[in-house]
Amino acid sequence: MMNVVNRSIAALGAFSLEPIQSFGKFLIFNYETFKRTFYPPVSLILLIRQLEFVGNRSFMVIVLAGVMVGGIFGFQLGEIFRIFGAESMMGAAAAYTLSREMAPVVGGFLVAGRAGSAMAAEIAIMRVNEQIDAMGVMAVNPYNYLIAPRVLASVIMMPLLTSIFVISGVFTSFIVGISFYDVDVGRFIERISWVVEPSDVFQGLQKAVVFGLILSTVSCYKGFFASGGAKGVGQATTSSVVASFVLILVSDFLITYLQYKFS
Repeated sequence: MMNVVNRSIAALGAFSLEPIQSFGKFLIFNYETFKRTFYPPVSLILLIRQLEFVGNRSFMVIVLAGVMVGGIFGFQLGEIFRIFGAESMMGAAAAYTLSREMAPVVGGFLVAGRAGSAMAAEIAIMRVNEQIDAMGVMAVNPYNYLIAPRVLASVIMMPLLTSIFVISGVFTSFIVGISFYDVDVGRFIERISWVVEPSDVFQGLQKAVVFGLILSTVSCYKGFFASGGAKGVGQATTSSVVASFVLILVSDFLITYLQYKFS
């Protein structure tokens, strides 16, 4: 009987300690990444390569998503505002929602699914093939060579991609408004400047910076500590995307709360 109780307590302890150990490991990983970002400085060539990978290769999917989301908002908001005879407000509503919420969140999801998963898979393959261990033998710091350029590039590119998302979405809602709801061009633009403040755009970009940091650090962390061969690579890639999505949603709620509370 006592053996059963002891095993149960041990299992409960292991179950409780595992998340704490993983979180501590993640914090140490982020500390090393932050430190190696600035000392020694990240190689400019590596940074440019990752900027192209995260930003340029995500450009078309961001534009497509912005166009589709803006078009959907245009039709849905147009039908709602038509009831009140306020079709000219559809552009302002779309711009406000895209700037503060939809563009950073959906953009974060898309970049996490495309670039984040690739980061996790590439680093995981290097881990299981012992290439990262070989870097240590050659006196190459893997944090400075592999992790820091990817994290820094994601933090830089996410606000730019979010801005492109907003522009694409607002432009599509503008096309829908003047084509299907006879919205006057001048009033459409006037309502946007009336409702959307620069602070709304800035707060959306703040979210984009945080989401870029989250998706890059989580993806690199999952890949860096992958194990188990090809199966481990797949698990690291999948878990990096799922964890990024969940953390983006949680952080979005917290940031939104803080922004409204202190604005």
